[in-house]
Amino acid sequence: MSGPLTGCKVIELAHIMAGPVCGLMLADMGADVIKVEKATGDDTRRFVPPEINGESAAYMMMNRNKRGIVLDLKSEDGKNALKDLLKDADVVIENYRKGVMEKLGLGYEELRKENPGLIYAEISGFGRTGPYAERGGFDLIAQGMSGLMSITGEAPGRQPVKVGAPVSDVTAGLLAAMGISAAYAHKLQTGEGQKVDTSLFEAAIIQTYWQSAIAFATGTTPDPMGSAHPLNAPYQAFQTKDGWINIGAANQKNWEKFIQLIDAEHLQQDPKFSANSDRMKNRLELEQQLNTILSQKNTADWLEVFEGGGLPAGPVLSITQMHQDPQTIAREMVPTVTHPVAGKVQTIGLPVKFSETPGGVKSPAPLLGQHTSEVLAELGYSESQIEAMLKAGSMSERTPA
Repeated sequence: MSGPLTGCKVIELAHIMAGPVCGLMLADMGADVIKVEKATGDDTRRFVPPEINGESAAYMMMNRNKRGIVLDLKSEDGKNALKDLLKDADVVIENYRKGVMEKLGLGYEELRKENPGLIYAEISGFGRTGPYAERGGFDLIAQGMSGLMSITGEAPGRQPVKVGAPVSDVTAGLLAAMGISAAYAHKLQTGEGQKVDTSLFEAAIIQTYWQSAIAFATGTTPDPMGSAHPLNAPYQAFQTKDGWINIGAANQKNWEKFIQLIDAEHLQQDPKFSANSDRMKNRLELEQQLNTILSQKNTADWLEVFEGGGLPAGPVLSITQMHQDPQTIAREMVPTVTHPVAGKVQTIGLPVKFSETPGGVKSPAPLLGQHTSEVLAELGYSESQIEAMLKAGSMSERTPA
């Protein structure tokens, strides 16, 4: 596999999730991503259980396709090795608190003197400007402050609920990868690097496009609606005889098709449900009537009816059911890699397919410092220099047994 970013050298100075998501996306698309860890490793190495043969499942998920090295950035040798690594790098990703990199002498202004083409990507809780720039941030905090938790849950007045997945972490990583790719295109044209700055806060804010549109237009804040849509009905999960099914009757044509398929044309004759605005106004009553109808058959039976009639619908799957779904498998979204300690490990695949430069998952997450000597040797360090750094503790490595 090559990938569209083959030849792009990325140094990842990031931990936990948003930065590593960015790194794994770039790595899956062919970039040489070198992950620099502290002696104790990325904190996700300690996110256990679960673990496979002593290796953190969380760490292995976030760091496949990368090479890993360990440098002590508080030592001069470790810091100098990193600077050497950055001299010809295309990208550096960091998610430290504001000012940490500058104190280490590794801020953008310092690094660009040696490497004016460097793309310096910063992922933080709230961004590098504004009154909250000094604050740290986590997905939960970003979800709450962005308004996302205010629209998540079953109904108004209940306990706040966050989205089950860490959407601000994942989205911030995706936004950073998008920004880096755009900056890399600019660099290839001009030779110029630049800063790329995004945050968990902004990543959560952009999840509110529909609800913000409503608030801008009406001056009122939307409430949580369970699985329902704030602008279209019916577009939500409904009960069946043996579970749940999602129905996407999101426009008038699909609505009319839907009620024909469930033999409920009488609903179209009811003025409470004839147009989308009417259905939205009377959504709870419509939901009750549809639950009564749909609960008469099993999910699989309804899916056969809807698929035959061309209506968008789908089951509500568990995570393990999703892993086993034939479309998931066909799209290569659950590939297997062989880890030197954990053995065969499944992971999540690259969600973007390229016809001419296919990317994908080709190697497992590194052991702690697995590639330290290899990477330093590529920089021109001699065996004696590497051995001296190992003895001094300014670098470390763990090799496969």
